[in-house]
Amino acid sequence: MESLPSPFGDPAPNLSDSELRETAYEILVAACRTTGSRPLTFIPQSPKSDRSNGAASLSASPSLHRSLTSTAASRVKKALGMKKRGGGGDVREGESSGQPDRVKKSVTVGELVRVQMRISEQIDSRIRRALLRIASGQLGRRVETMVLPLELLQQLKATDFPDHEEYISWQRRNLKLLEASLIAHPHVPLSKSDKSVQQLKQIIRSGLERPLDTGKITGESQNLRSVVMSLATRSNNDGIGPDTCHWADGFPLNLRIYQMLLESCFDVNDELSVVEEVDEVLELIKKTWPVLGMNQMVHNVCFLWVLFNRYVATGQVENDLLVAAHNLILEVESEAKETNDPKYSKISSSVLSLILDWAEKRLLAYHDTFNIDNVETLETTVSLGISVAKVLGEDASSEYRRKKKNVDSGRDRVDTYIRSSLRMAFSQTKKMVEHSKRSKSRQSSTSNLPALATLAEDIGHLAFNEKAIFSPILKNWHPLAAGVAAATLHSCYGTELKKFVSGITELTPDAIRVLTAADKLEKDLVQIAVQDAVDSDDGGKSVIREMPPFEAEVVIGNLVKSWIKTRVDRLKEWIDRNLQQEAWNPKLNKLGIAPSSVDVLRMVDETLEAFFLLPILLHTVLLPELTSGLDKCMQHYVSKAKSSCGSRNTFLPALPALTRCTVGSRLHGVFKKKEKPMAASNRRKSQIGTSNDSAEILQFCCRINTLHYIRTEIESSGRKTLNRLPESDIAAFDGKAKIFEQSIGYCSKGVQQLSEATAYKIVFHDLSNVLWDGLYVGEVSSSRVESFLQELERCLEIISSSVHDRVRTRVISDIMRASFDGFLLVLLAGGPSRCFTVQDSDAVDEDFKFLCDLFWSNGDGLPLDLIEKVSTTVKSILPLLRTDTESLIERFKAVCLENHGSDRGKLPLPPTSGPWSPTEANTLLRVLCYRYDESATKFLKRTYNLPRKLT
Repeated sequence: MESLPSPFGDPAPNLSDSELRETAYEILVAACRTTGSRPLTFIPQSPKSDRSNGAASLSASPSLHRSLTSTAASRVKKALGMKKRGGGGDVREGESSGQPDRVKKSVTVGELVRVQMRISEQIDSRIRRALLRIASGQLGRRVETMVLPLELLQQLKATDFPDHEEYISWQRRNLKLLEASLIAHPHVPLSKSDKSVQQLKQIIRSGLERPLDTGKITGESQNLRSVVMSLATRSNNDGIGPDTCHWADGFPLNLRIYQMLLESCFDVNDELSVVEEVDEVLELIKKTWPVLGMNQMVHNVCFLWVLFNRYVATGQVENDLLVAAHNLILEVESEAKETNDPKYSKISSSVLSLILDWAEKRLLAYHDTFNIDNVETLETTVSLGISVAKVLGEDASSEYRRKKKNVDSGRDRVDTYIRSSLRMAFSQTKKMVEHSKRSKSRQSSTSNLPALATLAEDIGHLAFNEKAIFSPILKNWHPLAAGVAAATLHSCYGTELKKFVSGITELTPDAIRVLTAADKLEKDLVQIAVQDAVDSDDGGKSVIREMPPFEAEVVIGNLVKSWIKTRVDRLKEWIDRNLQQEAWNPKLNKLGIAPSSVDVLRMVDETLEAFFLLPILLHTVLLPELTSGLDKCMQHYVSKAKSSCGSRNTFLPALPALTRCTVGSRLHGVFKKKEKPMAASNRRKSQIGTSNDSAEILQFCCRINTLHYIRTEIESSGRKTLNRLPESDIAAFDGKAKIFEQSIGYCSKGVQQLSEATAYKIVFHDLSNVLWDGLYVGEVSSSRVESFLQELERCLEIISSSVHDRVRTRVISDIMRASFDGFLLVLLAGGPSRCFTVQDSDAVDEDFKFLCDLFWSNGDGLPLDLIEKVSTTVKSILPLLRTDTESLIERFKAVCLENHGSDRGKLPLPPTSGPWSPTEANTLLRVLCYRYDESATKFLKRTYNLPRKLT
């Protein structure tokens, strides 16, 4: 249970609550005894159980539907729903109601109060016995003219107590009470020159150390009386009679004692219930006012505190207590305007400040305190807080007014409550969502939502609950209560959303979910604000101005494009980084492709998947931008994959300068000088068998397989992507370029380029020792094509086992084409180490047939028609080798004159301008250059002065 500090402080720290309660009861009994000779009795309207057995026999109504006072709290009666008691129930002195048929037993109000204040019958009897002794010696003396503790000390002796220890405790209590009332909290301020103060302190100190003899005739007793009376009878000319003893009317001790009396209004067995005889009890308590210096205004403030404190201390479950307190505040408000008493202002300010602090603590976070089950208490609490603030604001002496230069109106205060509580509720909701995400305990359908999207949903629920539960009540003070709540939540979420958006580097499905949820939340909040402001003066414009748009849709549009760019750039960077490390080994997987190609295609598919998972309505519009970016990435991959492989021309050897043969020995001239290196060359083993060249061929095969695989997969991915769109959107793509069309074409060209590069690398680089350096060098008969065919066959076996079957024919065809080109280059541009006679043509024809048969492979290789087509050029050249020299010279002259004319009768040197052809001058000239014939060498010497060797 909550405990509030006392507004009266702790004026008697040396006295316990039970001691103060016993003192209060003594004052009450003494006040009642001096007002009449007979005890006060209460005659109830209906039979009651006997209360003489103590608190156990007392029962109270379960609610407070009864009046609290008969004079100053008429509004409280109304609030508590009490009808004025009729007939019996009046306070009488020794009378019956005259209705013996309806009354079986009467109960004295004094007895009721005794039980409520937990005073035993033994103590009550002792008090009354002492009062009888006082009255017998001072007949007619009023209670306010005596110092009750002093009188009791002198009337009661140790023999009046059941044991000596109880007597000592009782005596010490009264001495401490005198110290608190006459020294610590005197009604009239003490003078420094008053010696009575020190004398009383000395007596009390002695009495606390050892029991005093307080009998009437003792010296100690007379000394005590003299000192006490000198202090108690001092007056400050406040209008109180000179015979009044000021011993219990000093603030705030008197308030604390009076609070003990007021607590007796509550049933000792049911702390939430007021006794049915509350009117009579209060009338009885009022008899203590002359002793305690009380009046109706102070009584109202004290009773207000007792009611309010009881409401808080009992768990705030009995709303009638709060209603009663609120209505007493209305009395306090009217009384505060009519008095300038500084003591009263101090008391009321202290009480009201505590109440206001309590109320505002709850109202500034009313979502923590109130719910649909106790929401009716919210209205009372708000009204209470506003009323208290108003009273404090109008009290010129209150500290509250000094702190608040401009006193808030009810609307302003409620506005503050709404904004504060919703900010706290937002913060708590945010923490709950974050904790739920961290613990992974959320089991609802939104478990996969990002925290900020979940928060948007929860805030939406909070806003609608606010509108349904709290706003109807708060609207009594603030016409735009729901709108202010919506604007507050909009601002809180907007702050979080702004931080979220500023931290987004790319658009992910989570980001879209957050922005979509934010957009929905904003629409809900704006709708609440607009509906709430229908009847307002400005139509809710002031609230709407507090809600700057989230612009989630604009952010989504911009982020989608940024997301596309980021994904494309990231993919391109990945390609650059991973292709630098790619081994291009076809043995790494069953497909014979580069692992990076699998990864890059997976990333493309994942990007497309993520794109279509984005909960946006712009898929059709933005798809071309995305596929275009991905298309360029794949082109970049293809470009990087083939960039270091060269092309056909990379491996073609440079044509040597034209020379003429020297008729004589075949080893004559240049060839003879190259005998040593050529011999070394002939001794070289096959390069194709080395691990290095084999690895390079495998790498080329892997690259070819990879580009073919990419082409196939990217084409399939394009079709799947198109099928993701609605049918109406697919129709919009008719007539347009296919998705990834450029990548598909780029892969096809890449395969072609790599195939040619592979073929010409094998023929002119890897097999150069048996082709360019060995075939037909020296004697034709001793350097036939067998070595080249053997090495080429090994190469074809590697290719056949490594290249995908869908591109194998292409690659082997390119190798065949490169082999035929190499064969022609040997015949037409093999350099001065080669020379041919007409008789050699048969061997050359036979070698070329062997070469064609290798690619035909008895029908298991390339188709004959393809071989025939590719071999056309070679077969058109071979007849020139068996044509006699004179005929060749005449044909050459005719072609030169026809195509180039003559310069003063001289034949021009024809350029090497195109493909070999039997009708092309340069081809004919080269056949003559390599013709081992006297007529040919003389013609070349005479016509062009060609040298016999390379310089």
